[in-house]
Amino acid sequence: MLHYFLAVAREQSISAAADSLHLSQPALSTQLKAMEEELGKQLLIRGTKGSRKVILTDEGMILRKRAEEILSLVKRTEEEIIRSDETIIGDVYIGTGETDIVRLFAKAAKKIQKQYPDIHYHISSGNAEYVLEYLDKGLIDFGLLFGNIDSQKYESIPIPLKDTWGVLMRRDSPLAQKETIFPEDLWDQPLIISHQRGDDQYLSQWMRRDISHLHVVATYNLVFNASLLVDEGLGYALCFDKLINTQNSDLCFRPFSPKLEASACILWKKYQVFSKAAGTFLECLRNLL
Repeated sequence: MLHYFLAVAREQSISAAADSLHLSQPALSTQLKAMEEELGKQLLIRGTKGSRKVILTDEGMILRKRAEEILSLVKRTEEEIIRSDETIIGDVYIGTGETDIVRLFAKAAKKIQKQYPDIHYHISSGNAEYVLEYLDKGLIDFGLLFGNIDSQKYESIPIPLKDTWGVLMRRDSPLAQKETIFPEDLWDQPLIISHQRGDDQYLSQWMRRDISHLHVVATYNLVFNASLLVDEGLGYALCFDKLINTQNSDLCFRPFSPKLEASACILWKKYQVFSKAAGTFLECLRNLL
């Protein structure tokens, strides 16, 4: 029934959805009405006679989001069961923030590619909340996170590699003349900072200032977007090294002094049952680490 509802949400029309599902319009309408009665909520606002367009109610919007997640998980589960007795093929899903440590995933995938060419990898980028939400819902196999991990919920492997904090700036900026950047260099400057959970704590300690007392002109989720703001002269972006290629560009990176590094770990849900593809990938990661 969720397939039927998503088809209507996609087509914004019961008749168009019925055509795509090879159902009669009355049959589809009956199914939708039964769903609404079962939930006790109106999911769709039907169009008037002059318009066949349907609109999702607030409850309908919630159901659409959850239905997409549920059906995606069902599809993955079916594929894993079908392939359980076959050779090692399938998909590995990874959620991560922006970090050069992603190269470690690439090395593991490359190492097993020749033996298992039919394992495919799907990388989703987002902040810590995004990674943990998708991990908890079973939509990804592994997450890459910085900071403390809830050991009651997750298994994890610490990564010996570290990311280095610093400042992304224009080459014609006054601070670009310095080899390293000290906290007091930034106290009165327009700053562009990450709104990643936990970053405020690291930066406040290093800056010896509460973030609320600094001149923050913008926040970012993706460093590439922050680099565009920097390139336009809006301010200085505080970020990890190696995420933006500054060669042959108007931008440059200068590390913090004293040095500030961030440690990460790979994690997954406790008692997780992996597909053969995901299990093979994890074994390779363990060997690399």
